[in-house]
Amino acid sequence: MSNNSNSLRRFSAQEHASVKEIHDDPIDLDDVLPKIGEFGVYQKFLLWFVCLPACLPCGFCAFNQLFMTDTPDHWCRVPELYNMSLNNRKMISIPRKADDNTTFENCVRYSVNWSALLSTGIPIEVNESWPVEPCLDGYEYDKTEVKSSVVIDFDLVCEFDVYPTLGLVALNVGGPIGVYSFGLLNDRIGRKKSFFACLTTLLLGSMMTAYAHEFWFWVLARIIVGLTIPAVYQIPFIISLELAGPNYRSFVTVMTCIFYTLGLILLSGVTYILRDWRSLALATSVPFFFYYLYWFILPESPRWLLMRERLEEANTILKNIARVNGKELPEEFTAKLQKQVLEQKEHGFKEAKAPSVFALCRTPNMRLKTILITLNWCASEMVYVGLSYYGPAIGSNQYMSFFLSSAVEIPSYIVCWILMDRVGRRWPLCLSMVISGIFCIVTVLLPSDAENETLILYLISKCFISASFLIIYPYAGELYPTELRGIGIGTSAYIGGLGLIIIPFINYLGSSNLVLPLVLMGAVSVVGGITALRLPETLHCPLPQTAEEGEEFGKDWTYTDCLACGGQRSAVPESDTYENLDQLELTQAPSTEDVLPDMQPLRRNSMRKLVRQASTLETQRDTDGSLRMTYWF
Repeated sequence: MSNNSNSLRRFSAQEHASVKEIHDDPIDLDDVLPKIGEFGVYQKFLLWFVCLPACLPCGFCAFNQLFMTDTPDHWCRVPELYNMSLNNRKMISIPRKADDNTTFENCVRYSVNWSALLSTGIPIEVNESWPVEPCLDGYEYDKTEVKSSVVIDFDLVCEFDVYPTLGLVALNVGGPIGVYSFGLLNDRIGRKKSFFACLTTLLLGSMMTAYAHEFWFWVLARIIVGLTIPAVYQIPFIISLELAGPNYRSFVTVMTCIFYTLGLILLSGVTYILRDWRSLALATSVPFFFYYLYWFILPESPRWLLMRERLEEANTILKNIARVNGKELPEEFTAKLQKQVLEQKEHGFKEAKAPSVFALCRTPNMRLKTILITLNWCASEMVYVGLSYYGPAIGSNQYMSFFLSSAVEIPSYIVCWILMDRVGRRWPLCLSMVISGIFCIVTVLLPSDAENETLILYLISKCFISASFLIIYPYAGELYPTELRGIGIGTSAYIGGLGLIIIPFINYLGSSNLVLPLVLMGAVSVVGGITALRLPETLHCPLPQTAEEGEEFGKDWTYTDCLACGGQRSAVPESDTYENLDQLELTQAPSTEDVLPDMQPLRRNSMRKLVRQASTLETQRDTDGSLRMTYWF
């Protein structure tokens, strides 16, 4: 009751000024969406038929490369013995491995004059003392499972076996560059045109991939594909998120993650059916030419149109949303739009200056939090993507292993969605990363032939790291103050994206020791999870808005706070300059009907319900209300 009284007193003190200056307030679509439908027929159609299908190209083209570079069993080619059966020439010309007498060497053959031995007409008997030499005449491959791959076509084995890893590095190099480039396009030419520019780039790179006849041309194609990951699905996702009401943005975000994972599950079936890498490249890209039909149904973001002062287009889209949802766009909103645009044309439009990345490191507490957030982002992203890449190498069937490694993500997303508003962010992040790391490290204790046991531990680890990967994004958005949120998330995400460049090299170590990459990624995950406890909890805490408040938030952290679970006390007394979770992103100047005292409690209860959902997994926004793309799978 006292809180409501305080709120009413604060409201009364500001009432006159707010009503007087209401025409100067920025347009906030969150005021309008509840009146034209927060998640009506229009938003549902956009989500189910545009946003969610747009997840497929990203997952398909990011992970189909794992199966394009399948490395089957191989051995040296001996042209002189081609008149023999495959098994006979392999038994005669290839030495057995010293540590395993049942398998053959892959990269050496006996160095003898086969023509001379054959000319004698005497059956050849193998002499293990014969000298050996490298594969001077190329290689033969076991094509019983893999009909064709990049490795087979370009002979990327033995001294060239690191080349498929370089292809994966090329894919990850393109990611941060593409997100930055398409992020600029997103803000300059709009979301809709950016999406089709991104889709065109993806299809161009995929076609180049399918028809590459030189390895380095294939690498160039993978860089082009990498430019679009994950931008190709983030753009329609951002449009859907901006058009959904605050009460449903968490649902949109979680459904996007789940559908992305369902795309990976579908990819495991496609790769099982198609064992030719060129057919796989075409099958995972050509169907997306149909996405050009989205041009007729994908709307431009009204928020972006308003920022660009394109009133008529924004008004038309909002009227269409209202019409499809069976609502009516309030006339006062249109009048307010017209008045604000006229004032901007009369007085000029001044774009707010973006803060510098150095603002994150000017004060000690913000510097520490930035380092810890970035460290956790790096660790979570590297381990998640690393385990995703490593899935096909675990177990006896690479297709089933990849299927299972994708399927275990779905329950982790749902559990996260439930826990974050009850337990908080910090402890779920810590425990998910530490548990994931422990299960990775434990694999070193298993015998080398324990394939099923290793697979089980791997799947448990993948499930938990998926949870942490989902938590770190909204948690970082709540830790960075509003003034620095855009640059803070962008910095942490880009450094995390750059960390992915070394992940293929870590996985490459698995060619000689299967569990070594798991141990390394497990150690990174454990370290990242432990350091997360040093961050302050944000659940039920007033969140900082300015850089100065960001410095104070969590500044008096103690070891007692480290053990606390759930919402904790705030470092600074609650004030009007703080973003309370009961007001986050819904605080605006009241309209005339909000002035009445008897309406105030009803409005605040509604706000509390909306914001509790919106603060959980919603993609964070900049101070101008726009959503930014980040390097986030």
